[in-house]
Amino acid sequence: MKNFKKTEAKRFSFILILVFATTAIFSQGRKTINFDANWQFTKGEIAGAEKLTFNDKTWRTLDVPHDWSIEGPYDRENPSARGGGYLPTGIGWYRKTFQLDAADANKILTIEFDGVMANSDVWINGNHLGKRPYGYISFTYDLTPYLNFGKGKTNVIAVRADNSVQPASRYYTGAGIYRHVRLVVVNPTHFKHWGTQITTPNASAQKAVVSVKTEIENKGAAGTYKLQIDIVDSKGKIVKSSESQENIAANTTSNLAKEMEVQNPKLWDIEAPNLYTVTTKLYSGKTLIDNETTTIGIRNAEFRADTGFWLNNKNYKIKGVCLHHDGGAVGAAVPLGVWKERLKKLKEVGVNGIRTSHNPVAPEFLDLCDQMGFVVMDETFDTWTAAKHNGEKGYNLIFKEWWEQDTKDMVLRDRNHPSIVIYSIGNEVHDDLSYPEGFKTYKMQEDVVKKQDNTRPVTMALFRPANSKVYLSGFADHMEIVGQNYRENELIAAHEAHPTWKVIGTENTHVLVQWLALRDKPYMAGQFLWTGYDYLGEADWPETTNNQGLFDRAGNWKQQSLQRDSWWSEEPVVHIVRKSDNAGAGVWVADWTPNDFDTYDNAKVNVYSNCEEVELFLNEKSLGALKKPADDSPREWNVTFEAGTIKAIGKNNGKIVAQEEQTSAGKPAKIILTKSIPTLANNWDDVTFITATIVDEKGIRCATADNQIKFTITDAGKIIAVDNGNIINHDGYQGPATRTYQGTAIAIIKANKNSGTISLKATAEGLTSDSIAVEIVSKK
Repeated sequence: MKNFKKTEAKRFSFILILVFATTAIFSQGRKTINFDANWQFTKGEIAGAEKLTFNDKTWRTLDVPHDWSIEGPYDRENPSARGGGYLPTGIGWYRKTFQLDAADANKILTIEFDGVMANSDVWINGNHLGKRPYGYISFTYDLTPYLNFGKGKTNVIAVRADNSVQPASRYYTGAGIYRHVRLVVVNPTHFKHWGTQITTPNASAQKAVVSVKTEIENKGAAGTYKLQIDIVDSKGKIVKSSESQENIAANTTSNLAKEMEVQNPKLWDIEAPNLYTVTTKLYSGKTLIDNETTTIGIRNAEFRADTGFWLNNKNYKIKGVCLHHDGGAVGAAVPLGVWKERLKKLKEVGVNGIRTSHNPVAPEFLDLCDQMGFVVMDETFDTWTAAKHNGEKGYNLIFKEWWEQDTKDMVLRDRNHPSIVIYSIGNEVHDDLSYPEGFKTYKMQEDVVKKQDNTRPVTMALFRPANSKVYLSGFADHMEIVGQNYRENELIAAHEAHPTWKVIGTENTHVLVQWLALRDKPYMAGQFLWTGYDYLGEADWPETTNNQGLFDRAGNWKQQSLQRDSWWSEEPVVHIVRKSDNAGAGVWVADWTPNDFDTYDNAKVNVYSNCEEVELFLNEKSLGALKKPADDSPREWNVTFEAGTIKAIGKNNGKIVAQEEQTSAGKPAKIILTKSIPTLANNWDDVTFITATIVDEKGIRCATADNQIKFTITDAGKIIAVDNGNIINHDGYQGPATRTYQGTAIAIIKANKNSGTISLKATAEGLTSDSIAVEIVSKK
């Protein structure tokens, strides 16, 4: 990524050139138009809001993605209850007015929604296009028959989103058009939506076969067309091309398949996520009439019964986490920059796998997994027909009507992502899985997946299989991969009784015994911890957030992430934690500043480390050295507390390779600001996390500080959310102020202009304030 500094004149000229070039290309092929800006929004049921002539001038103007539920307020009486985190639910309306070029009157125009929560109805110029109940699914509608073209002629798209029927989910869903929207303009002869599938059936470092299958939809006249396919590497070099003449009949869909050989490809894997793009172009004569670009990775992934997961003939343990779709303080409308920051921290801990629990995610999230080298378990549903507590009015009410369409659409949309190595078609479903009746429901879903993509195995997250008898009834015998939540010893016993079964932990806790089940059993392909990040909902008031994550909502490290770092990191690490209260009581914390110095004299200290030897010091006095336990358990000391500095030194082969120290803090004195990335571009997805830390005069974090922090920002930027990670915080995330928790708070900011510098200031009563600058740049 390059940062550019230009004069305003040069920048404007560059933009004009770019717009001209883009328009020239799109005038021949397809046009994909960002449709996120300038929607009108209001809450509540509004009669006639779908009509073209409805007056929406008093509605709020905003851009999507937009989640109105996260705006709050928190209320114990909100119908979402514990599942939805006590945030508001109801009906929301969106309307967008737009005009269309008369030159496009003979083309086909569709609108693509990446996700609308939930029970969406869509109208164009008063004409109802359809309903999609499942808020996580992406969908498209053909607008063509109902549009007005030409100067001065307006069109209105109206969307009604209804999540008023509650409790609809065991975890937070969000509300509204919370993902991106696009308008797509194509010629009558065009590549079908989600109609291109690219696989690498044979892939090695010496040679790879890239298989391209594409569907061309012809709603025009019959003709002979040229299909051109280029495989392009990360530097923009075409490494392989194919051209063919294709006769396509009128009003038909043609299925075309090409195999192309690439010599010495750069393979996609966890350690080096190399990507290629495949451009497919369709010509009529010399005129480009449609074009698509698909990002792919050349790789070979498989699961083996005896040795687990293999990628490009290398045996990996999938060290995964489950992630819900919310981004904490930003709710369900998550800028990609939030996910970048989260996935970066998960990488630091050694995570290499993500389970999309328990629903389809935003497509750009999968793009990021492709780019960063995470393998993914792509999951469809949390429920089938049986209800679950605190989500009784969820997908179970529509499963029979919608499961097939929703499953098909997820697989068609996602199948080209190299990161996806396995599909899951259910999480702890409470339906009767007795064989053969229960397996019939499983098999019909598996068949739909396989019809759209037969290159990846299918599993589900089994719930208490020893109780449901699926290991004995024959159900598990027919699963491609047996996935089980928790109870690792049951899964181990099941595999050892059935050595031909391929097995994986689909959901696991953070405790040592569950890590050892993965570490010590070669056939265990992987595990997915519950969870990578704390997530909204599934919590009992006054808690609003489930806190089982490796990291909290604001991205702060927790005891379990520090310990996991010592188990999964490839680098030498040491981390010191102590029990917060005297004599081993309380919770684990990572500081040397007790709540009450006078009553804290017996500190139970653990050091998490992958080093061969760890020596602990208190105020430069050695408290002894301990060797690494064979079972990866922490090294423990009982320490008579003294204010000052505790330090752990890790050694390998007698050499210091890692160390960490903590120092007792004095009285809060000032605020220190830091930023997660130094520059921002003016787009919806780019954010930086500004962390405010309260420190004493020596710069030591005051872990017990809970001061109210107020953020102010110049007009070049905007604060989109504030947070502190506290699971009982009810103040909301939309204002400019929040209290610190364990001495820190964050403000998530975006750019508001195309150039300049953003200045953010943090103040608190009685403390020295701090300011920080973030430069706005052009990014490509």
